[in-house]
Amino acid sequence: MGSSFREFFVVIAESAATLIGLLFVAVTVVRGRSQEQSKEIGEFRAAASLLAFTNALVVSLYGLVPGNGFGYPTFIMGLIGMLFAAAGVRATLAQPAEQQRRWHQLLLILGLVAVFGFQIVYGLRLIGHPGSRDSLEIVGDVLIASLLIGIGRAWELVGTWNAGMFASVRYIFGRGGPPE
Repeated sequence: MGSSFREFFVVIAESAATLIGLLFVAVTVVRGRSQEQSKEIGEFRAAASLLAFTNALVVSLYGLVPGNGFGYPTFIMGLIGMLFAAAGVRATLAQPAEQQRRWHQLLLILGLVAVFGFQIVYGLRLIGHPGSRDSLEIVGDVLIASLLIGIGRAWELVGTWNAGMFASVRYIFGRGGPPE
């Protein structure tokens, strides 16, 4: 792994660690507020944010250990993430229909499946070819996406409106009130 990759993954690890700390503060502040969504859905979103940040942290830190590669941590965190996404589907469907907000949950779950699916594929590629520059680049991009998913979910915890891309675009073009 070149020094530019090493520096990049150090920045990813530092960012993820900082965001985890901020997430704990956000969860503590929000705990007393009432939320429109069910408690389970709110907890799933908080857990999704924590998993997204932890994913970036774990993959980066294990990959930076001298003698380790990025393949196994990438692959293992991908599997854990897929199991989490499956649990999210189950938790969403277990809610009464009026509390599910299925479309919103579906977008989150699809984002998680995409991130963790890429991780599984490129983790396996890195296990077979540890020095593959292309695979390391994809893993780096996936970790950035993981951080962005975590930031979006964390914002939903503390914000009073949905910060998702589609909700924001609807708001910009005057299609209703602030995104929910």
